[in-house]
Order: sequence, then C-alpha cells, then structure tokens
Amino acid sequence: MNENFMSLAVKLSMENIEKGGGPFGAVIVKNGEIIAEATNTVTIDNDPTAHAEINVIKKACKKLNTFNLKNCELYTSCEPCPMCMGAIFWSRLDKVYYANTKNDAKNIDFDDSFIYEQIEIDNDKKEIPFIKMNNSEAIKAFEKWDFLKDKIKY
Repeated sequence: MNENFMSLAVKLSMENIEKGGGPFGAVIVKNGEIIAEATNTVTIDNDPTAHAEINVIKKACKKLNTFNLKNCELYTSCEPCPMCMGAIFWSRLDKVYYANTKNDAKNIDFDDSFIYEQIEIDNDKKEIPFIKMNNSEAIKAFEKWDFLKDKIKY
C-alpha cells in the first residue's frame, strides 16, 4: 500500500472534473513503478464503459503487451462499480486499493445499487430483459474453441 499512488489517483480525479469528466482517477502499479494512469472519460468520449478503472486497465495492458495484469496493483479514487469489478477480475490484478466507497458515490448520484439488484433478478424479469435464444449455431464456436489445441487461455 502506497499513499503516493492513491494521492495521484485522487489528484487525477480532481483534475478530471475541470476537463469535463467524472470525479474518478486510477493508477496501475507494478513493482513500485507506475505503469498507467487514467480518468473517467464517459462524458468526454460518449462511452458509458470509459470508467477510470477500465481506461487504466486498457492502458496498462497495452503498455505491458499482455491481457494479464498479474503482479500489478490498482489504486482507484473510488470503490469500483460492477463493470469495473468484472474487468479487474478478468485482468487478474493482484490488489485493489480504493478511497471513496460505493456509498460515497451513491451520495453524489453515482448509484450502482440498481445494477447489483438487477444481477440477482431472473433474466426475464430484469429492467432490461435478457432473452435466451436458440444457440444451436452459436454453440459451434464454443465447441471449436474447446477442441482448439493451441488456444491462449485467459
């Protein structure tokens, strides 16, 4: 745990407000060295997935030329949302340090509780219904992948 890395994430979040972005910043560190830093650019890029954590994961992966961020740590100005949490687990980060909580975010209208609730609801009863279709063709891609001998697992 390094307070300087968190201070940088918080500084990025403050500066981002002045640029028209959301109040979120993130830094990825490996072996005590900053690999990447990023901010929330949802409104700047018109991209609902452009959270600081997603942006910094993309930058770090590109810099390290890998999709696996094992041995890296994330410092983020706020507890990650469900989408970012998924990206954190998929990227295999070792640790996540955060400052503000999801309740702090909720208090300024960045409320993810709706998403957490929707995850638990049956697909056909979600606010945006998820409707299962026939997968007789789609499953063939999974079967092809499953039998591939030289695949790169992730």
